[in-house]
Amino acid sequence: MKQKLQIVVAVLVLVALLAGCAQPAATPAPATQAPTQAPTQAPATQAPTQAPTQAPTQAPTQAPASKEPIKIGVLAPQTGNTAASGQDMINAFQMYWEEHGMQSAGRPIELYVEDTAGNPDTGLTKARLLVEQRKVHFLVGGLVASVGLAIAEYVADTGTPYFIPVIAADDLTQRRRLPNVVRIAGWSSSSTNHPFGEWAAKQGYKTVVTIAEDYAFGHESVGGFVNTFTDNGGKLLAAIWHPLGTMDFSPFLAQIDNYKPDVVFTEQTGGDAVRFVKAWRDLGYDKKYPLLGNQTLLDQSNLRGMGDEAIGLMSTGHFAEGRDSPETKAFVEAFEKRYGLIPSYYAADMYTAARWLDAAIQKINGNVEDSEALLKAVREISFEDTPMGPVKLDEYGGTIFNVYLRKVEKRADGKLWNVVVETWPNISQFYKYNPEEFLKQPVYSRDYLGENWP
Repeated sequence: MKQKLQIVVAVLVLVALLAGCAQPAATPAPATQAPTQAPTQAPATQAPTQAPTQAPTQAPTQAPASKEPIKIGVLAPQTGNTAASGQDMINAFQMYWEEHGMQSAGRPIELYVEDTAGNPDTGLTKARLLVEQRKVHFLVGGLVASVGLAIAEYVADTGTPYFIPVIAADDLTQRRRLPNVVRIAGWSSSSTNHPFGEWAAKQGYKTVVTIAEDYAFGHESVGGFVNTFTDNGGKLLAAIWHPLGTMDFSPFLAQIDNYKPDVVFTEQTGGDAVRFVKAWRDLGYDKKYPLLGNQTLLDQSNLRGMGDEAIGLMSTGHFAEGRDSPETKAFVEAFEKRYGLIPSYYAADMYTAARWLDAAIQKINGNVEDSEALLKAVREISFEDTPMGPVKLDEYGGTIFNVYLRKVEKRADGKLWNVVVETWPNISQFYKYNPEEFLKQPVYSRDYLGENWP
């Protein structure tokens, strides 16, 4: 489904609002109807209720080069299996700009939102539409790795800046990195699991069985854990893979008993996460083995569809909605007030990305027509705190951030969320490894999970 959202400020304001509450990723809400006409003139919007919490790295010293709108192309799935998470992305990105008057460096901000449907062909078509017809200054978003890789190949030719806060494919900022593709406020699949594998080994776990979805994100997530677990004396007994959309986990869980591991690590997304956690408890595996999960297993987009079976489960992530921080609290409260949902990491990443871009635009006095200057400014931005925590970029275009060991708890209002148990600061996509040596190895896959290296 094609969706366009144009928001014009100063003279024009928001008339097509993408609101509505996202449901668990397993049961996405219907996507918002696309507008059929361009926005017409409307009264001025209400002044933002929250001022920026941190000034840009450098205040602009000159007037903006143009007063014309800055056009931002936003790509997110609004139909298909990942539609609920895509709506979180759109809602948070839009919320930031509305809070800040829909402008940056004196220029109006226009958002053009297109539905990728989680499909690489559709995503590529929409990216072309945004760049070639809408004439956007840069692209932001995408959720599924295959979509991001397709768009990255396209912008390699056009030179259009492409910012990827959510897409986690390791190689987008590693072996297949491009100078105009930057992972602001984002993560790579393996990055949050590198410290987790080391932590597990140091807890005294000697053996592990992993169970994950059989595609690139699952492979890379497991690889991050296994590499550091085995580096620290642990042993992988078996890696169990299952198809995306698995409805019955019992035959896969039954395989664990063949190995009797000290601990089980799992990667799951969307409906698989909800069904896996329920099966884990219903079939009594919570009484047999400790369970450790990757970030998406217990992300809010999935916790919304879980019950008490999730309480007490542990995972790692670069966002923890229950973190005791003014930045995180303010973001969670604002998002929940507006949309009735505790924000997911998809929302936190897109909100932080909007702030990052705002700071970069101000740093170059609004001159987004100079793509090289914009990319340079983006790479120089850092924040001491955001909803995610402190963030900055490495030289490869990947985000350096805190990784949190998280535990699911129930709030007083009955909602589940992740609270911080331990924090590992300044984690890069390469963890403790030398980047050049790391990149000589293949990307994590079914055939390479980092065992016996280094």
